[in-house]
Parts: sequence; C-alpha cells; structure tokens
Amino acid sequence: MSQLQLEYFNNNEGIVGQQGNTLTYRLYHELIHIEPWGKDSLRVRITQASKVRDDLPGALLSTEEIGSKAASDAIKITEFGGSIRNGNIEARVTKKEGKIVFWDVKNDRELVREAQPHIWINGRVIRPLSGDSYKIEANFQAYDDEKFYGLGQHHHGKLNQKGCVIDLCQRNAHVTIPFLVSSRGYGFLWNNPAVGRVELGMGLTRWVADVSPQMDYWITAGDSVADIMSNYVDVTGHSPPLPYYASGFWQCRLRYKSQDEVLRVAREYKSRGLPLDIIVIDYFHWTHHGDWKFDPAAFPDPKAMVDELKKLNVEVMVSIWPTLQPDSENFEEMERRGLLLRNARGPNVHHRFYDNPTLVEAKYITHYDATNPEGREFIWSKVKKNYHDLGIKIWWLDADEPEIEPVQPEMLRFHIGDGASVYNISPMLHGMGFYKGMKEEGHEDGDIISLSRSGWAGSQRWGQAIWSGDITSTFETLAGQVRAGLNMGLSGIPWWTTDIGGFVEGNIYDTEFRELIVRWFQYGAFCPLFRLHGFRDPMPEPQMGAENEVWSYGDEPYKIMSNFLHLRERLRPYVMEQMDKAAKAGTPPMRPLFYDFESDKKAWAVEDEFLFGPDILVAPILEYKSRSRQVYLPAGAKWTNAWTDEVVDGGQTITVDAPLEQIPLFLRDGAKVPIKN
Repeated sequence: MSQLQLEYFNNNEGIVGQQGNTLTYRLYHELIHIEPWGKDSLRVRITQASKVRDDLPGALLSTEEIGSKAASDAIKITEFGGSIRNGNIEARVTKKEGKIVFWDVKNDRELVREAQPHIWINGRVIRPLSGDSYKIEANFQAYDDEKFYGLGQHHHGKLNQKGCVIDLCQRNAHVTIPFLVSSRGYGFLWNNPAVGRVELGMGLTRWVADVSPQMDYWITAGDSVADIMSNYVDVTGHSPPLPYYASGFWQCRLRYKSQDEVLRVAREYKSRGLPLDIIVIDYFHWTHHGDWKFDPAAFPDPKAMVDELKKLNVEVMVSIWPTLQPDSENFEEMERRGLLLRNARGPNVHHRFYDNPTLVEAKYITHYDATNPEGREFIWSKVKKNYHDLGIKIWWLDADEPEIEPVQPEMLRFHIGDGASVYNISPMLHGMGFYKGMKEEGHEDGDIISLSRSGWAGSQRWGQAIWSGDITSTFETLAGQVRAGLNMGLSGIPWWTTDIGGFVEGNIYDTEFRELIVRWFQYGAFCPLFRLHGFRDPMPEPQMGAENEVWSYGDEPYKIMSNFLHLRERLRPYVMEQMDKAAKAGTPPMRPLFYDFESDKKAWAVEDEFLFGPDILVAPILEYKSRSRQVYLPAGAKWTNAWTDEVVDGGQTITVDAPLEQIPLFLRDGAKVPIKN
C-alpha cells in the first residue's frame, strides 16, 4: 500500500452530528441525513449539494401528516460513529467512510447493510452530470436466502424477484412502484421518481436513478409482512374505502361505438338476470383526442343513457385519454398556456395513433402535462362539464404512463423537472387530479374510483385502481398475471384487475380461447376487481373488436361464466370486508400464502395459488385442457374443499380435480363463505 493510500485509510473519517431528531454525517462533499419517518421506520437522504432538499417530488407524506416523532435518546454519537433508533429499527453509521447498516432492534439482527462493490467504490455512488443533477447508485448487501416481492407489475412471470433486473420506467403493462418487501423482515421504498433500475442480484442489490438531485429512500422493519404493509401505507397514504358498486361485475370491450349499443348490452344482462354493476365506454366515443366529450353522432343523448342505466343499477365508466390531437378544440389553448408535455428538442409530438372520423390513418398526438397543477385543473374542468355533470363518476385513465414512442423519457420536459428525473410520478399525479376534482364536487371517499393503466408509490391514496395493461390472450400470460397481481398487492395497491381473457389475440370462435376465457373468468371472480375486457377477433371494422359479453362464447362457457357471476355476487359482503381491511391497514385482499402463514417455509415457495382474504384459498387453472392440479395447503389450518366439503389437514400437497366448470377452492378452518349456491 502506498503512503497516499495509507493516509486515505487513516484520514477518511467524517463528522457525525445531530440536528433535532436527525442524525447527520458529512465527509468531503457528501452529506447524509437519517431521520424517523413513521412507525419503526427511517428516511435516508444523501447529497453532494450544499444541503438536503425538502422540495423534491416523492411518495412520502410529511412527518406532520403521519405524526412521526423520535424519542429524546434516539440518537447516539460515539468516537466510532453514530446511530439513530426509531422503534424496532436502528441505523448505525461508521465514522470512517460513513457506512450504514440497518438493525432489527427487537430481534437483535442485521436487516441489511450497505455493500462495497469494490475497495475503491463506496456503497453509495453519486456521479455528477450537469448542474445539480447526478447519477445515483445505492448498493446493498445480497443475502442468499433473501426473497423480494412488490415493485409494481412486470412481465417476468415471477413472484419472488430475487435475481431479476427491473427497469424503473413506466410502460404499457409494466407499472413502476419502487417499493419492495424483503423476506428478511424489512420494506424498502426508493423514494425517487427518476428513470432507473433495481438489480436484485446474487452479489448485490443495487438501486439506480439515472438523473436525480439526491438519494432518497425509506426503510421499515416489521415482525410480519402485515406490519411492513401497515407501516408503508401509513407513510404513503391509505386507500379510501372501495365504492360498493366497484365490488361487483364490470362489463367492457373494445368498444361500444354508440349509445344504443351500450344500452342494448346492459338491458340484455338485466333481462337474463345476470349481475352487472359497471358498463364501460372505451375510446373513440369522442370527437377528437383532447376534446374530452361524447361524439353527438354516436351518443346523441348521453344524459338519457346515463339515467336509464342508473335505473338499472348500472354505473358508467368512461375512457379518458391524456392525449390531444392538433384538431382538438382544446389544443390551441393548452399549447398557448404551456399545459402540454414538452420535448427537449423539436415539436411536442409523443405518439402516433388513430383518430376520428376514419380511425384508419394514424395521426400525431401529444400529452398534457399531468405534473402541472393548471393542466390537471384544465382537463378536470372539461371532464366535469362533459361527463360528470351527466351523472358519470368513474374514470378510466388509459395511456397515462404517459405512453410515448419511442420510450425515451430523457427527451421530455415536465412542469416539475426533466423527464429522466420525474417521469415515473406522472400517472400518480394524473390520478390525484381526478380524485381532487371529485372531492371538489362533493363526492366522499367510498364514492371515488379511477381505473389507471399505470401508477406509482402512493397511487392508492388517490383512489386509483390499476389494471395490467395490454396483455396477450394466452395461458402463459394468465399464469403471469397471478404473480403480477400478488406483487401489486405487496406494492400497496389493493385495487387491481386484469383484462379477463387478455387484451389481444383472442378469437371468440377459437376452442382454446374459449377455454382460456372460462379459466380467466374463474380467476377474475377472486381478483379485487372483477372486469371483463378485450380487443377480440375477428374485428368487424377498424378499432372495433368482436363481441365480448358472457354469452359471446357458446352455451357451455356462458353457463360456467354465469355461475361465477352469481358466485361473485354472493361474495360481495366478504369482498367489502377485505376492502375495509385494505383501507385501514394496507392488507392486500389478494395475497400470497406466506402473508398469512409466514412460519410455513413451503408457503413461501408457492407462486400459483393465493388467498382471497383470510378464508379462501384459490388455485387457478393455468394450462389448456388441464382437469386437475396439485394444490399446497398451508400448515396450521384445516382446509375444506369448497365444492365437495372434504376436510383436509394443512401442510401437504394434494391432487384436486378441476373440471371445466370449477377451479380448486378451499375454505380455511370451517369458514362460512357462500361459494356454493
């Protein structure tokens, strides 16, 4: 070792201090702040600027909103470093180089520590870019037995994401929520809306923000996954109560092109005695992208339509895209007022898509800027006038990632910052605008919901349900949806759904697809939201799918789907119980087996079953022509086959029959849940 290197090792000690309830550390140009932020939780911010900033966009509520206070003896400073404790979590910072380790105080064990990928590379890498922007990396120790859950929704088809590299970038069907739950007893939020990635490697866990002013993350300790989820929603916001009408059946297809067609379908459901709570009016009911109003040629009297549907006890959800085409009546004003999303260079063009009247020629479209409060107020003012005042109160927030081609967020300029640094937060702010607009119109929690194609940490606070985007109609995709939905629940999003049957490549006359939609419908009856949708083949005309009602697939599928419609209707009191728990404690209605059976090691390995609430174990059928499957029943309970009433001890794997009209369902410890009529 050279003399210079020796001096570096001997002198590389920082200054440990205290500012109020914050532990501070400075070495050279790096400044660390660690402070209590919610129960058993700490927030860490690290910068190379002159001070830590409090004005950056993020997911965390303020300490005033969550009531976070530290005990007077929470911070300790010694000759070797400093520590800060908040309940059952403690952060310890070494004086030399400022290395951080997080400790589970109650169980006296390490939760996670910063890693040092190379002798000359710190666990924190902050590389200057330009001005006050940096490329930021946070490196943490990897543990062989660690499992990771959450992180939004992705297409890798895995529940445990150890070994995955996850892009932190919103895309259609890929929802970025940078919160994970670790099997080591902690939850971790990367409180940064920048584009980046997380590498859940065997050697390191690495979080990367491509462009950001500072590092910002939050960590919590919990004796159970339920504790971790409760702590997380306490600091990012609780979901409101689910509206009762949203717990029933949602009928949708691409697309109902007229007022008469919408009414004809709703009347048919009611005449057949089938449950129907929401009917959805998809895109191109409008005149142009960005007009945000009904096309009078197809919907000549939308108020009369809404009124008749309400008499049938059916609510309307209408598709609202955040896009504008230059022919829109609102384009010039929004452009002049600076309410459109900008490009760093060139015209504000973000996508090519079809528009009325021909729906054949693709045109250039742009997005409004959802990070601009004036932009959110403008779009809501149009939606209020042209939809809400007709009696519509459910909003389908499609294409709100925002959808751009190519996906190069660094080319965008938002009201609150450069695209690469804030891109991921846009869909959450978009949903917030609609929630606040509904509040201003007198709607209470329990009567507000939007369905969004994307979201971010904290979206649940604004009444945003999320669906899994444009997915293919295959059994492989269905299997991936099971994992995706469970991870969304562990990302703090209790209101989640898929397009039952998948979105594209499903032909209503195809034998395999007919079986797929039956199996998907059976699974969908036990999802938080129960919604049929798809762009079905054969297409009768441009941007118009084939029929997609439960009677569209032949007599046998119709009979089975009708039975599951009525099953879901019987379950609605149970569903609402689970939604109440989600609102109060962040408990996912649909969750992995290990959530309720953490001491059962085998339960942690099961990825293709789930619990719907505490009492129903669901084992969906995920393969074509499968008429039985293996089902693991967690130890510590007795399980009753919901169809045969056979009682089975937990802690074993059994083979269960699954004729086309059924999927394996088990009830926990004699629970009285009305599966059978």
